[in-house]
Amino acid sequence: MVGAALLVVVALLTALWSVNWIWSKADAVTPVAVPSAKQTPLKTVNPSASPSPTPPPVGKVVGSNIVAFNNDTMPLMSSQWSDNFDRSGMLGGAATWLTVHAKYDGKGTWGNFVSFGQLPKDVPYSNTPAGLKAAAQSAGGMALTRLYDANTKPYAVTHRPITVAGHPGHEITARIPVKVPKLKETYSVILIAVIDRGDGTAAVSIGDIAGSTPQWLPVWRSRVAQIKING
Repeated sequence: MVGAALLVVVALLTALWSVNWIWSKADAVTPVAVPSAKQTPLKTVNPSASPSPTPPPVGKVVGSNIVAFNNDTMPLMSSQWSDNFDRSGMLGGAATWLTVHAKYDGKGTWGNFVSFGQLPKDVPYSNTPAGLKAAAQSAGGMALTRLYDANTKPYAVTHRPITVAGHPGHEITARIPVKVPKLKETYSVILIAVIDRGDGTAAVSIGDIAGSTPQWLPVWRSRVAQIKING
């Protein structure tokens, strides 16, 4: 799990993710319409002024649901979980948090994290069993590196195909070794679910659960099973 001291989003990496979880980063370019000519001259802009970048889409927690930017929804784990920001790397997502160890070393906090969003557009994806598996591996690699470290080596990795409301998907679970001074945790469980949306994109949920709280694992699975794809 990610402690408060580790809740800083890692800068973009170009190395391969561990255990062959690979994510390729490419800048997306969106065509921009050119204004048509008018009789009234257009106002000029100071050449030194650069346009403001378009902020990335974000999701939000609304009532008892995590709502992605595309209006896909995933129920909250429970009312005990609080609103949080998504640091798993998904597109237009939101997240929730549950504190498990408050001030375990006098100041740091350790807890459980669940996010929900969409697979980034620059991650290769195809709606096939192999494509869903590869997408889950990519999403897992991104989350693993952002929540932990690029050198973290998961173990006890499992794969299984899933179906959510008629949409095919793929689930990965793995244990993450934890060695943090004064923290009474030896591992966490990372959970990745990728679900085809039917339009060439995929929904993604990431779970990061402390090893001492296994009761939340079936809850995450039940919430994934209740994901609703918009449209």
